[in-house]
Amino acid sequence: MKTSNYLKTGDKVAIVCTARKFSTQDAQPAIELLKSWNLVPVLGTTIDLDNFQLGGSDEERAADFQMQLDNPEIKAIWIARGGYGSVRIIDKLNFDKFIENPKWIVGFSDITIFHSHVNTLDVSTIHGIMPFTVPNTIETSIESLRKALFGESLSYQIPSQIYNRVGKATGELVGGNLSIIYSLLGSKSSIDTNGKILYIEDLDEYLYHIDRMMQNLKRNGYFDNLKGLIVGGMTDMHDNSIPFGLDVVGIIKEVTSEYDFPICFDFPAGHIKDNRALRLGQQVSLEVTENQVELNFL
Repeated sequence: MKTSNYLKTGDKVAIVCTARKFSTQDAQPAIELLKSWNLVPVLGTTIDLDNFQLGGSDEERAADFQMQLDNPEIKAIWIARGGYGSVRIIDKLNFDKFIENPKWIVGFSDITIFHSHVNTLDVSTIHGIMPFTVPNTIETSIESLRKALFGESLSYQIPSQIYNRVGKATGELVGGNLSIIYSLLGSKSSIDTNGKILYIEDLDEYLYHIDRMMQNLKRNGYFDNLKGLIVGGMTDMHDNSIPFGLDVVGIIKEVTSEYDFPICFDFPAGHIKDNRALRLGQQVSLEVTENQVELNFL
């Protein structure tokens, strides 16, 4: 697995739209944040474009992203916001120069398409806050992204939940948004979880659909040789008028009941204010005890 060069003072970071639209005005908090880290923000050509929900046409968004991928002066690409749209451009992109000279791709939610696709190219990425979420996040999340970008030590210790499954595991960390992972099954962007630790999170889904997605991951062998499972924010879940009968914890525990890998619930990452940065594609150690969960990036 290739790791991009960590950032240093004076490096340029591009802010681009691959999904929903984003304005220069909206970008100001993120611009000021990058400047406070002595980095140079560069607004992509998609900033301020307006194509209904999207930040420009598919062609415009693909061209902007390709330009940042190929530009050797750009050391990280910070995707402005999620929503929907990244999958519409993934097959228009050429990653040849990127593989030769990788750089950090940063974001979460819909950006899982890039995390997954780039993971198949053996390059690590960062699952973390985006310019859109900067004003509504907390300092812990912001500081975790700075550490992830600058190559500082990443280690998280959180209280354990009674419904966790205890155990230890070491492996490559992969994953992201459950709905996106599910949507990529069978495509060339689908991740391999064999011998790895899977992280998942989601937002605004019905409980039966969480079950559908987890069942499908199971049928595709995602849990057969999984070393560990980290469940982040499962935010704003819905039920039908006739209840499904299980909450998210119950669904995940039932689907994974025949396996013995450790499971951590309520990890601080996802569509929540405490959205801590994760370097996907890197080796981590996960230890879940009755009192504490510890995740260390090796």
